[in-house]
Amino acid sequence: MNTKQGIYAVFILSLLSFSCTKLNEELRSNLEEGVSGSANTAELLISAYSTLNTPYQQQSRWCLQELSTDEAIAPTRGGDWDDNGTHRAIHLHTWNADNSYMNNTYNQLGTAVFQSSNVLRNNPSAQQGAEARFIRALALLDMIDLWGVAVYREDLDNFRVDPKVMTAEEGLNFVIGEINAIMNDLPASGPAYVASKNAARVLLMKVYLNKGAFLNRENPTFAPEDMNKVIELADQVTGYTISAPGKYFDNFAPDNDVKSTENIFTLYNKEGDRGGSMSRTYNTIAHYNMKPGGWNGWATLGTFYDKFTSDDERRGINYSYPAFGRPNPSGAPNVGFLAGQQYDQTTGTPLMARNPSSQPLVFTHDITIRTSGNTLETAGIRVLKYAYDYASQSGQKNNDWVVYRYADVLLMKAEAILRGGTGGGTNALDIVNDIRSARGVPDLSSLSIDELLDERGRELYWEGWRRQDLIRFGKFLGTWVTKPEAGQPKELLFALPSQQIAVNPSLKQNPGY
Repeated sequence: MNTKQGIYAVFILSLLSFSCTKLNEELRSNLEEGVSGSANTAELLISAYSTLNTPYQQQSRWCLQELSTDEAIAPTRGGDWDDNGTHRAIHLHTWNADNSYMNNTYNQLGTAVFQSSNVLRNNPSAQQGAEARFIRALALLDMIDLWGVAVYREDLDNFRVDPKVMTAEEGLNFVIGEINAIMNDLPASGPAYVASKNAARVLLMKVYLNKGAFLNRENPTFAPEDMNKVIELADQVTGYTISAPGKYFDNFAPDNDVKSTENIFTLYNKEGDRGGSMSRTYNTIAHYNMKPGGWNGWATLGTFYDKFTSDDERRGINYSYPAFGRPNPSGAPNVGFLAGQQYDQTTGTPLMARNPSSQPLVFTHDITIRTSGNTLETAGIRVLKYAYDYASQSGQKNNDWVVYRYADVLLMKAEAILRGGTGGGTNALDIVNDIRSARGVPDLSSLSIDELLDERGRELYWEGWRRQDLIRFGKFLGTWVTKPEAGQPKELLFALPSQQIAVNPSLKQNPGY
């Protein structure tokens, strides 16, 4: 392919990523019930929801938010997981504007913005329009988080007009205005995979809590009025309870749509219907010799694992659930952090490694960015937050992906109180200890801002929030065992993809890239 052909191909791909529609999705009555829009509009709305699957469900957006932190690593294992250094660059903060994860995430979020906007020009009912605007606001907020801009195409017909590029402040104001405008048209209750008033409130909480960090990433400030807004919105989120002891992983189970007491907004997954590839949550971490075998990739850092005490349910348990249907005689955890010797979940037999095959399959505490020697394939504790759906025969799986959860609402409220908001008599320490009690760990005697960050890590690990949290707490540019060099301020924003700058002259590269 010559240079001119290559540029043209990039241009066409960019247009397609913002304009494709999926009209063959099956309709679900619970998205249409009480909604007056046309069948075509309902299909377009389902398609808009579906655009969130790929960036969120342990794929591109998730990778940028997690692999760039002290919580997750995708080490190069000999010839596996090298991918031209793409994963290492994210973890080491050495990315550039040509990193494929950044271009993919940008494309996918742009598609979500386009598809949700497309719903609005197809005679939606009031609720359909509100749901579409929620999806668009969610994607735009991600753009602001990742790149400091919100790119929004106002004219969906004339592609000669460049999309509008909003600054972080303009984008945040747009998102706030959109959510306030649609609040009355969103349902007050219903399945978590349909945008609701409570989901909209949580989105606004994310805006107000992060506003000071998004507008001044090197030196975040937290205005009392913003923190008070977080607290006010948290108090309006009702109808949820923290999972009872022993039930933490109900929030991520194959039937979490019916048993979770915490999930506020999720992405729908049902085998034979629609959804994203939830098998990735297992395949990316499972060793080849596990049953079923996986791709033997991602792990957590031992130092992050050490933040948990042994009695913390969140660290991992032998979890019994309908889609498991196995005795798990070893008693070893089958969800959470998979550390040490691994077992056949049916027979209880200890598993062996593959290279060398004479070595037990033991996931080690320590890990390096490039693994080698006897721990080439076994280095690193693996994380399985979503219980594997053994009953499903495809990659679809039935676990709905969690975007917003009630524990996050309470932890954001506690943080807002610590940052100067008035808690109306509520004590941040009491909020955190109520959650810890449900997870089986002792109360904290005091609560500092750093201790709250650790608690957010323990509660929300692997859910796609770690980078955002570290930036807000001023820790993202620090060092950790697999990233020994401190970061530079430019890394508080990702590089805008060079392919996108090439087709949109309104985009200007972020400083330092």
